[in-house]
Amino acid sequence: MDVQFTMYYVQCTMYNLADAMKTVVITLPTFHEGEAATIAEMLRSGRADLVHLRKPGCSPEEMEQLIRSIPSDLHSRLVLHDHFSLAAHYGLYGVHLNARNPMPPQGWSGSVSRSCHSLDEVRQWKSRCQYVSLSPIYDSISKQGYRAAFTHEELIQATQDGTIDNKVYALGGVTFSRLEEVKALGFGGAMILGDAWRPQSKA
Repeated sequence: MDVQFTMYYVQCTMYNLADAMKTVVITLPTFHEGEAATIAEMLRSGRADLVHLRKPGCSPEEMEQLIRSIPSDLHSRLVLHDHFSLAAHYGLYGVHLNARNPMPPQGWSGSVSRSCHSLDEVRQWKSRCQYVSLSPIYDSISKQGYRAAFTHEELIQATQDGTIDNKVYALGGVTFSRLEEVKALGFGGAMILGDAWRPQSKA
């Protein structure tokens, strides 16, 4: 383990990522007024442990502007889904691999997470990432017709056989009101998109 990675690991432990279940908020795919202030409020209040900046199709300049609009002391709790070079430049927490960006940037020593849509994918990628998302767990709020892919029994079995553990975060239809249910299913984190951006959820 090199010195740079060791220092980064120590930084990660400041947020107790291996202890309690984590709450991760994902941004809406489009930019909107007051977004940076809302992200800052979610992080400072503890409503979110991390925020994933997911803006498919945005330019590097647009993403950089959003990052710069968020207070710099919160940059270490942001994760990028695109334009990974900005993660190192601004000292962000991590990068999230997906179909658009399947590999981390060369030399990256921060957190690496990945989207998974099957239990087989979880088994394949979990050991290579700090955490992975598994979706959809419930019927999606933000994606019309995107329905739960797993039965309750399948999730319980996956927890019992060790596939679902603290490195697997539930995504898809997850709401703040379901956090205890997600924890009871054995997930290490909950990733929230649609519910986080409803007016009543931001209050």
